[in-house]
Amino acid sequence: MGCGLRKLEDPEDSSPGKIYSTLKRPQVETKTDTAFDYVLLDFSLEGSRPTVQYVSSLSELPQALQSYYTQGYVLAALHPIILSLGRSRSLPFSLLYRAVLARPRPSNQMASTCHSAPVLRVEEWPLPGDSLTCDTVRALIDRVNSSARGGVRFVGSVLQQVSGVTNGRVHSPKRGCRSPPRTPPQTPPGDRDLEDNAYSPDLRLLVFFHSWPPGCAPLDSLGCQYHQGALSMRVSRKGQVVSALEADWLELTAAYYRRGWSLVDSFVYWDTPKGEPVPRSLEGLFVYEERSTSPPPNDTIVVEQWTVIEDSNVKTDYGPLLHTLAEFGWLLTCVLPTPIIRHDSEGNLATKQVVFLQRPVRSSRHPGNQTALAHSDVSSRSAPTDDLSPTAGGIGGFPVFGGGFSSSLSHLEEGGLEQEEGKAEVTCM
Repeated sequence: MGCGLRKLEDPEDSSPGKIYSTLKRPQVETKTDTAFDYVLLDFSLEGSRPTVQYVSSLSELPQALQSYYTQGYVLAALHPIILSLGRSRSLPFSLLYRAVLARPRPSNQMASTCHSAPVLRVEEWPLPGDSLTCDTVRALIDRVNSSARGGVRFVGSVLQQVSGVTNGRVHSPKRGCRSPPRTPPQTPPGDRDLEDNAYSPDLRLLVFFHSWPPGCAPLDSLGCQYHQGALSMRVSRKGQVVSALEADWLELTAAYYRRGWSLVDSFVYWDTPKGEPVPRSLEGLFVYEERSTSPPPNDTIVVEQWTVIEDSNVKTDYGPLLHTLAEFGWLLTCVLPTPIIRHDSEGNLATKQVVFLQRPVRSSRHPGNQTALAHSDVSSRSAPTDDLSPTAGGIGGFPVFGGGFSSSLSHLEEGGLEQEEGKAEVTCM
């Protein structure tokens, strides 16, 4: 493809993906009073194709998604398909974005009270510097909370460069963040940081909200507050490039889910400041939503998933898994793109994404019993593979794409695992 990407050789990252959950398989596949319908839409900033819609800016999404909002869908997550960092900024796919829309499926148990459909709003916030820092993100959360006090709900954010073409190259959008400098800033962050004249005019943070006409918003959408949570991961590198990652997703998020909070956005400081040593771990922040109605605790599923692109179109991704989990009431709330990129044996580009889903805890289950399910290889009898060649069962034998979540867990013993509260295990399948 002419971009000089080397085939991944790290054995720990040759696996097709991993699934972690606070539940055992039978509980994951238990029907609830709620199910969801999902629509996955791809947008490009450089031109339309049969499966991709063109927008000149992501600020046009409210208009592009209006027909779906009239059908009851709302934006659940928005993310770049390829994270634009370093070498990937010149890739032809770095201008592709995925919007995931969700709609609760009507049921007899749902309340008959109907509220007005929300309106999707987008605001462009200028940023100081050429990327996000820890202090800037905290200032952004403060500003989100200020907006929420006006009766809106935060949906998510995405970085986009708006300067167009310079020296024959398109400035591609970024979702990455810069590591905070070792020397702390001299002044505390605040709203002024977002409006300071020192910001880069080419970089904007597009922030998406839902709003309602006066008196029409659901009660649980009023008075929301947004909190930051720690995000850390261990990484392997080839030179400066991140080639693999590992994180304790359940441990990072468990305390917040137990409070009934929802994960709505994430920021990782992928870039290393010039002159700084290359770190073996990376930090960031999760953004959680706290509702005023004190909802029940949440169970969660976290999926590290490969997305493969063929001929400028998404060939395989987390879509089939998402549709399968929708039948059991699992709601997607956040997708974290990563800079991990490789080629499969057919020359297609593949990148790893981390998908977060949640569902209210069933009252009959003890919330402290946690189990992590991982499928590094579909079976321990399978030989590891270092490519992503498509097979009948998916990529590298990964059955999620063809058979859905049920088949991907078919190697897990029905008895599951019993363990002490607060401890998470990984079960290879």
